[in-house]
Amino acid sequence: MIVRDFNEIVKSDRDRVVSDAQWSSVRMLLADDGMGFSFHITFLEAGSEHTFEYKNHFESVYCMQGTGSITDLATGETHAIKPGVMYALDQHDRHVLRAEDELIMACCFNPPVTGTEVHREDGSYAAPEEIEA
Repeated sequence: MIVRDFNEIVKSDRDRVVSDAQWSSVRMLLADDGMGFSFHITFLEAGSEHTFEYKNHFESVYCMQGTGSITDLATGETHAIKPGVMYALDQHDRHVLRAEDELIMACCFNPPVTGTEVHREDGSYAAPEEIEA
């Protein structure tokens, strides 16, 4: 059984707290935990806009706090994000995520991230085999 306290991770485990331009993420589960997915609590700054395309990962996201929107760049369709809304990037969808207020999101990635990834210019993370190479 794995039990982790978000508050303890934030205070002491810098290997599990990552950030980039206008967002930060607390990585509760990572690839080395052996669960087959990773689980994160991610914070996006109010007024920020992010373009992502996880070509090598599937992601599911649940909004816990804040408001914003997500636009599917293939279709132009925009959906409101608010507490209780979940979206799943089941087609490796290139998208724009906008935070009107600070967004607090619970996120799962498959395959799991290692915790050392950084977004590439195209908004994706490297495939796991690229990281290990």
